[in-house]
Amino acid sequence: MKKDQMILGRRGVLRLAACLGVAVTARLLTAGEAGTPGRPAGPPPAAGPDVPVPVPDLPPQGAAGPPAGVGLRPSAYRLQPMTEGAPSGLGRPLPPVRHKPFLELPELGHTMVLTFDDGPDPAYTPGILRTLRDHDVRAMFFVCGEMVDVHRDLLREIADDGHVIGNHSWSHPQMTKLTRSGIRGELERTSEVVEETVGAAPLWYRAPYGAWNRHSFELGAEMGMEPLAWTVDSLDWTTPGTRTIVRRVLDGAGPGVVILSHDAGGDRSQSVTALRRYLPRLLDEGYRIAVPHR
Repeated sequence: MKKDQMILGRRGVLRLAACLGVAVTARLLTAGEAGTPGRPAGPPPAAGPDVPVPVPDLPPQGAAGPPAGVGLRPSAYRLQPMTEGAPSGLGRPLPPVRHKPFLELPELGHTMVLTFDDGPDPAYTPGILRTLRDHDVRAMFFVCGEMVDVHRDLLREIADDGHVIGNHSWSHPQMTKLTRSGIRGELERTSEVVEETVGAAPLWYRAPYGAWNRHSFELGAEMGMEPLAWTVDSLDWTTPGTRTIVRRVLDGAGPGVVILSHDAGGDRSQSVTALRRYLPRLLDEGYRIAVPHR
């Protein structure tokens, strides 16, 4: 399994004031050096109410360079043509083409977002679902299509528990090394298998390794998805020990923070145990664990 470093810029602070009838202040942090694993190949849960977090409209900011390389054959997944500004398949306007992913979600009191990449995996995803259900909170699962294809029942459990399902590509390649058609194939095949399995295509996507480029932003928007990165990387894929993962999450906690963890891609037993330890502490400290709402 690969353990490439993700490519994101240094941490910085960007504050955005968006006006939608009433002024709403949103804080966006630039993520620091981050890492994520490659991917492997490869079962129980129910829920309660989620706390939606509205998403601000981000202005364009510096695009990344174009990709190169060869991708896979695009799938049959296509959105319907736009009609009066909205694709009929979605029934809502397409999101704008971003030039950077969301790195943090807007402040809404003491709110944080937990995200898990690379699954679903029957060895680890059920334990994460069980802990989230025990505390009646929702999270985001950025799934890989090839994992969904062989674990569809597990994806249904994720959806039935009220968690948000995001697109993390089909086979976890570095998007910046693919052609535009290759990126399209990775995203479309994953959205297709998710929609076939749970009845709705993802509204969010995350580039493997945090490697974004202009084509991935454009294609994601065409498919009705918003790009989400993270504020704090737990680096759980390096298996640093449960205590270290817990410390990193608690040290990085803050309003609007997005935490990156994994429920597949290798031995994730430390990630499962760490969640059981840090989640109740975050709740005791007054944080709400929420999912974004679009």
